[in-house]
Amino acid sequence: MLKSLKRAIDAFIMSEKNDPPYTYDFLYNLNPEEYPHYLKKIYKYAMHEDLDLKKPKNFNQKIQWLKIYDSTPLKTQLTDKVLVRDWIRERIGEEYLKPLLWVGSNFDEIPFDDLPEKFIIKANHGCKWHYKIFNKTEFLNNKRLFEIIRTKFIGWMYQSFFPVAGFELQYKNIVPRLLIEPLLIEEGEEKPLEYEIYCFNSVPKIFQEIKYTKPRQCCVFDCDYKQINLKFLPDYEEVQKEASDNLKLAVTLSDKLCSGFKLVRVDWLEHKGKIYFSEMTFTPFSGFYQFNTPEWNTRLGNMLTLK
Repeated sequence: MLKSLKRAIDAFIMSEKNDPPYTYDFLYNLNPEEYPHYLKKIYKYAMHEDLDLKKPKNFNQKIQWLKIYDSTPLKTQLTDKVLVRDWIRERIGEEYLKPLLWVGSNFDEIPFDDLPEKFIIKANHGCKWHYKIFNKTEFLNNKRLFEIIRTKFIGWMYQSFFPVAGFELQYKNIVPRLLIEPLLIEEGEEKPLEYEIYCFNSVPKIFQEIKYTKPRQCCVFDCDYKQINLKFLPDYEEVQKEASDNLKLAVTLSDKLCSGFKLVRVDWLEHKGKIYFSEMTFTPFSGFYQFNTPEWNTRLGNMLTLK
């Protein structure tokens, strides 16, 4: 989610003008029957349009419908960054999984002495709840920074992500854990090259490649690998290029993973010429996309059948 949009939503949720205030505890403890009411308020503030959950038409509104009415135990399992690994291993093989260096529930039990100099710590039950460590020695010697990161992770272990970003219910029942993976980033990179495969009603149809330069560059292709003038976020710079072999491989593998889901974005990253599974994203961007043209919100919505 764009930082500016997220800040605006966060400010609205925590605003004293809301009656009652939409605090974390208030949203977490809501009766599920009240979710649609408060989601409509948040959506109206963020997107400046009314949310019709009875007959959603555009892509963003259909994602809101999925959040409320299509949450399943399987989606919770596959949103869990630890549990999804077994599912991926069974369907496409171990070779597409990033190595797992450690899993646990207590930050203070992380075996830093046994870890490489470069790695990433993640919470399994949230989005962007991670910290990249490029130099372990410097990190451990910086007591102030270490304590800041430790406090963040301890806090996340007592939180649920689902009320934070607009009722993404697949996060609600994940048992919080920490995991550590190698940091697959080359020198000078912000993030590795990413592929996002949007699958509509069990079929991969829209494919995005993101290169994390400044500004971020994107290429979006349709199912025929024809580049289309679609930007999911306005701050991405569109570039012209052919679809790579690794993008096509990501599409082939995503086709094996998306069966049975109305909507899922299967995310991949590339490191040293090899692709690795990243995550299954069932309500991408929490349904708050800011497309380069409103037409795409309608066109993508027409591609998604909710029945």
